[in-house]
Amino acid sequence: MNDPVPAPPPLNEGVPPADSHGGHGHSGSRTALAVGAIGVVFGDIGTSPLYAFRETFAGAASIAIDRLHVLGVVSLIFWSMLIVVALQYVTILMRADNKGQGGSLALVALLSRHMGRSSYGWLVVLLGVFATSLFYGDSMITPAISVLSAVEGLTVVNPGLDPLVIPIALVLLIFLFFLQSRGTAKVGALFAPVMIVYFVTIAGLGLNQIIQHPGILWALNPWYAVQFFLTDGAVAFFALGAVVLAVTGSEALYSDMGHFGRGPMRLSWFGFVMPCLLLNYFGQGAMIVSLPAEQAAEVVRNPFFLLAAEEFRLPLVILATLATFIASQAVISGAFSITHQAMQLGFMPRLSIRHTSETEAGQIYIPVVNWALMVAVIILVLTFQNSSSLASAYGIAVTGAVTIDTLLMGVLFVGVWKWKWFLALPVVLFFLIVDGAYFAANLAKVPDGGWFPLVVGLVAFTLLTTWSRGRKLMRDRMSETALPIEIFAKSAKNSATRVPGTAIFMASQTAGVPSALLHNIKHNKVLHERVVILTVLIADAPYVDANKRCEIHDLGDGFYRAILHYGFMEETNVPLGLKEMSRCGGAFDMMHTSFFLSRQTLLASDKPGMPIWREKIFSWMLRNAATAMDFFRLPTNRVVELGSQVEI
Repeated sequence: MNDPVPAPPPLNEGVPPADSHGGHGHSGSRTALAVGAIGVVFGDIGTSPLYAFRETFAGAASIAIDRLHVLGVVSLIFWSMLIVVALQYVTILMRADNKGQGGSLALVALLSRHMGRSSYGWLVVLLGVFATSLFYGDSMITPAISVLSAVEGLTVVNPGLDPLVIPIALVLLIFLFFLQSRGTAKVGALFAPVMIVYFVTIAGLGLNQIIQHPGILWALNPWYAVQFFLTDGAVAFFALGAVVLAVTGSEALYSDMGHFGRGPMRLSWFGFVMPCLLLNYFGQGAMIVSLPAEQAAEVVRNPFFLLAAEEFRLPLVILATLATFIASQAVISGAFSITHQAMQLGFMPRLSIRHTSETEAGQIYIPVVNWALMVAVIILVLTFQNSSSLASAYGIAVTGAVTIDTLLMGVLFVGVWKWKWFLALPVVLFFLIVDGAYFAANLAKVPDGGWFPLVVGLVAFTLLTTWSRGRKLMRDRMSETALPIEIFAKSAKNSATRVPGTAIFMASQTAGVPSALLHNIKHNKVLHERVVILTVLIADAPYVDANKRCEIHDLGDGFYRAILHYGFMEETNVPLGLKEMSRCGGAFDMMHTSFFLSRQTLLASDKPGMPIWREKIFSWMLRNAATAMDFFRLPTNRVVELGSQVEI
């Protein structure tokens, strides 16, 4: 396998990011962007009413279905949405953007840049990587539980359709994953209208019940949530594990901020999505609290679809299925984006990336991630069989990521925003108590399926940190034996025959002579008229200004050192970057340019830098990474590979 360029340098190295988005700002009006966000961003949290209220009662049989408990649950949902989503994420964390981008990795890059090499910087990075790892577990469960919960609505229409639920759900999910390779631009145009119709529908259904039973509005008073705890204690605490399902997708809102901007997303959330969701939750509570105990116990098994009159339930099932399809699409696209960020920031080996749009750089498709998610989702559906069982596995990944984001938020307050610790501490403690309570309640789900996202997160965390550590060891070993380029250039100009053309040697470091150049002159005894040592560096910002893309140093005698700077959200297209270089001995003609890459082979060191089992994992990842030709968009007929050996 080709591996000429190791992972990027530590997050706080490279080019200082520009103050602007590098030309990648948000186009279109605020309202148009807000409408677009409704279709792309809010699908995950928007489909939670299908199962969140139901699971609070179904998941803990000891909760009585009476006025006290219904008001208590609805009050918990309302205040959870207000505190976790509206306040923590939409109001506070969306201010912590890294040049417009959000999400755990973007936040870590932002913190690393401001903290420099502080003594606890490594802990911040590990926390961000673990939050990212948990996202992969979430991205597997979300499509499974969302689509299953929607298709299960068929049993409300006709109980005899129960045997068809799993086959229909699997067909829809498999179709969804096969759709990814074709790109989602055309389908995406339909997302916003469908989701708007969905939100308006669920709001109308809820409002209808609230008008008939306005007493449910007493749940706006937090005292009913407190009374729930005072009355039931431990039962109410464990009910939090289901209540938190109402705020799943909150971390995704932060991660997707870069697509639309914080202003339009806040407008969408406060002006449309949040009111629609709350109307539906309050409507479900109003319907349940108005029914006799026996009938309420039956209705609470699937209150979402029973909000509609019998003749409208099948259309509601179809609409909900479309909405969950869109929600799943958003999560899968999010997994692609997170993976791309992880690759660029040096936590993951190169993977084959396909761009599915000629105009939108963010629309990418990563085959290995897509098929891994599909297999995992199919296994989840076949193993858990229904959305209620999956609900036990859901939540722990989300609450874990939210709790980590809270810790990072504390670092943000003190390290970036320069708050006094006595101001930051009570704010962070407040959110830690809330988020920590949800996480602790979800720990009770571990034996019933909560272990799955934890295992996925642990595996992902191991892979990400192993790759990062292994690449650092490789960089260090190669730096130890690197020959200064100035000495090499002077000695080589008279010891080798110069031939026409340009040779570009890809290098991982901005100092020293790449091994491919040493091997070329050793075996071929020639040098091209123009020799360019090219390094690609990834900045800790999502985009780099075009005028700061290229950095060129003339070393004399036809030798140049060139550096291409990219943001962690940008495509590393080397031929395109070379076209922008004008001070490197003339323009680059790809027909007369050869790219020399190193193929690295790992050797066991007498003093290994990490445990043998991790070395084996790293070696496996190294062998299976995508080729440099694909990753850097190099012309395949102009590439020469030369081997080298590295001890780690």
